[in-house]
Amino acid sequence: MKLLARRAANVSMGARSPGPTRGGSGQTITAILIVAISGGLFWLVQIYTDALRDPRYLDGWLLAGGMSLQLFFHVATKTGRLPPKSIMRWRTFHIFVGYLLVAAFLSHSNFALPNSVFDWALWSGFMLVTLSGLFGTYLAWSLKAKSRVDERVGYDRIPVRVAELARDVKAIVAMPDPSADAIALPAAPYDAWITDLYTNHLRDFFEGPRNFSSHLIASQRPLKRLIDELNHLAPYVDAQGQERLSRIWNLVAEKDALDFARVHFGLTRAWLFVHVPVTYGLLVLSVLHVLVVYSYASGAL
Repeated sequence: MKLLARRAANVSMGARSPGPTRGGSGQTITAILIVAISGGLFWLVQIYTDALRDPRYLDGWLLAGGMSLQLFFHVATKTGRLPPKSIMRWRTFHIFVGYLLVAAFLSHSNFALPNSVFDWALWSGFMLVTLSGLFGTYLAWSLKAKSRVDERVGYDRIPVRVAELARDVKAIVAMPDPSADAIALPAAPYDAWITDLYTNHLRDFFEGPRNFSSHLIASQRPLKRLIDELNHLAPYVDAQGQERLSRIWNLVAEKDALDFARVHFGLTRAWLFVHVPVTYGLLVLSVLHVLVVYSYASGAL
């Protein structure tokens, strides 16, 4: 009973480890750096403007250099030559540079909307890359925040593991009470109560993916409802029944974590089909943009 109560407390707290405190301070420092560097860029552009120079060449080439770094990150991860720790560091740097590129783009566009079809294509491409990048950052953060998700469990492995959990919980519910054969008196209705709990609340939960919308926003309300059902029954069963409920608790928690991983791994796969192609399209448009600008500047057109 106490074990179930402690576990329920963990669920209400989000089942997170103490790590996010340190991560929060690191995110604050990163945000300060982004603001400071962006402010420095705007200040430098203003100096160029005051010196009667065209600042678009400055922030334009800074934008091109940052986009080249982003392309290098994608190529480096696809080649498979980087170890996992290096990939994580590169991903963090990739996100950091992405935020700086937003400031560079705003400076380069002079905080104004485009006035030609080609410029609209560039502007729309950058907006799509930025928005999809922000969504990808959210997906990565949510998976990291949900510390009970094992990232080593592949997306294709999740349905197999869910089927195993369904068999395990069904076996636990069907487990007979040995005390019923030891005495001649009628057995207590503990088995029937646990069976009713399984029939009314757990069977549907274990039959397939559940709670898509809740997992999309990292809500644990559906999980808490199931845990509450287990806790409500726990005081009324014997020690063996509480042990069975404890084992069921573990299976429920793992199934919920797998459902969460299924949603976010699936979204990550779909996200790549948007972010990567649009990024390469933006790079092609950017190269054409550079050629057109320098052609006009040299008087070739």
